[in-house]
Amino acid sequence: MSDIDERRLRWLESELGKGRIGRREFMGRAAALGVTTALASSLAGKVASAAPKVGGHLRVGLGHGSTTDSLDPATYENGYMAAVNYSIHNHLAEVGQSGGLDPELAESWEASADASTWTFKLRSGVEFHNGKSLTAEDVVASVNHHRGEDSKSAAKPLLEQVEDIQTDGSDKVVVRLTGGNADFPYVISDYHIAILPSKDGAIEDPNTPIGTGPFVLESYDPGVRSSFKRNANYFKGDGRPYFESMELLSIVDVAARTNALTSGEIDVMDRCDLKTVHLLKRNPNVKVEQTTGTLHYTFPMRTDTPPFDNNDLRLALKYAVDREELLQKVLKGFGALGNDHPISPSNRYHASSLPQRTYDVDKAKFHLKKAGMEGITVELSAADAAFAGAVDAAVLYKEHAAKAGINIEVAREPNDGYWSNVWMKKPWCACYWGGRPTEDWMFSTAYAAGASWNDTFWDHERFNKLLIEARAELDESKRGQMYTEMQQIVADEGGVVVPFFANYVFATSTKIEHGEMQGNWDLDGDKFMERWWFA
Repeated sequence: MSDIDERRLRWLESELGKGRIGRREFMGRAAALGVTTALASSLAGKVASAAPKVGGHLRVGLGHGSTTDSLDPATYENGYMAAVNYSIHNHLAEVGQSGGLDPELAESWEASADASTWTFKLRSGVEFHNGKSLTAEDVVASVNHHRGEDSKSAAKPLLEQVEDIQTDGSDKVVVRLTGGNADFPYVISDYHIAILPSKDGAIEDPNTPIGTGPFVLESYDPGVRSSFKRNANYFKGDGRPYFESMELLSIVDVAARTNALTSGEIDVMDRCDLKTVHLLKRNPNVKVEQTTGTLHYTFPMRTDTPPFDNNDLRLALKYAVDREELLQKVLKGFGALGNDHPISPSNRYHASSLPQRTYDVDKAKFHLKKAGMEGITVELSAADAAFAGAVDAAVLYKEHAAKAGINIEVAREPNDGYWSNVWMKKPWCACYWGGRPTEDWMFSTAYAAGASWNDTFWDHERFNKLLIEARAELDESKRGQMYTEMQQIVADEGGVVVPFFANYVFATSTKIEHGEMQGNWDLDGDKFMERWWFA
């Protein structure tokens, strides 16, 4: 069989597994490729046994969650709430299993010639959990929930480009932007911009658990546990979701999470302990898996707070970390080196031409002397709530920096409340970012002046100008040049140390099955609840 015929056969298996063709059609088309009846029958049997099945109660242990969490999508700030969100809500678009952007509540979209006006056509027949039909008014109200003058939503800076949003009949939404943005459908898929039911032109209660998603929320205990039942009226079809019910548990301690999986108390855990993952792999009842995407771990400094308002000190700290050692000792090699900017090697406009910053004691000393801060002592706050191994990374960083004459005092913070009490509060801390599918989205979320999640409180005139210009630039080459310059600016003048990009490493019971997985977020783009099933 030729390579082409082999690919055709694999495609036929995929179509059979998805229910798009029947067994008889599969047998006939396989025979046309020269496959024997016996082999075709065997393949069909394997596909049938591997096809998704409905049933079972899924239990997931997540290394996130806080007692201060809220169901208001504007407040989502950790992976636990992202999972709750995707369980009960949908968005106009989503990053699909193929890695591209797929329609979700929107059936399709189209843009004006300059990409400054976008029209989204909604699916028909979609219902909220309370039976209310989805309308264009719900979409407008849900988007506007993040745009108010007093809004603290992390999506607010993403939507500042929206000049006007209006309904066009009951099934179309027209969005006019202040300028062109070729990536706007990606922007509108941000997990905060969940579509909620509206009344009289506004979201009646942003804390409502009512959505259109694959599951209905039955109970919610912030930072502890949430329970769900299957939405039998889910619009996506194909039997999804496949689990009858689900439980999300906040188990921040990685040892407790691992014990829960190995003892059979949960079926899925995220954020494996990379120091012991080789032992977990030996368990015959466990599967360890990984995906690669935009996840990166950072050490953000508040550039509005001395001594981190001095760029030479920031550069000294960037040269005073041994990234290679952190990658091997903290990530055990499950990742790639970072270059002090947030754009990953998997992004379209990643600046691979920029020289990789390395551990250089002499350069660190040079910038420290230039800053007039030789022998300085700085405090670095860390907890494993930031990322697994964050405290170990901070201690290693301390050892590296000491050789350059920088004294780092590591403050071990409590896991609970880390994101509300430490991140964006303490002058220097550990942090993780899931990253974003596009450069504009990532930069707008965390580096634009005034952005709610600009955790370095950074304001750079040239960067801000390029951010607006690159967003509207439709020439791919020019756009790439702009994003390369922006990555250079962040690396050389920004307030963040980005030592590495990390793979998502997670583990499941061997009972769990799934198709192709995505790495835009942990656990299959945080869509595990509707894409996975029990064998």
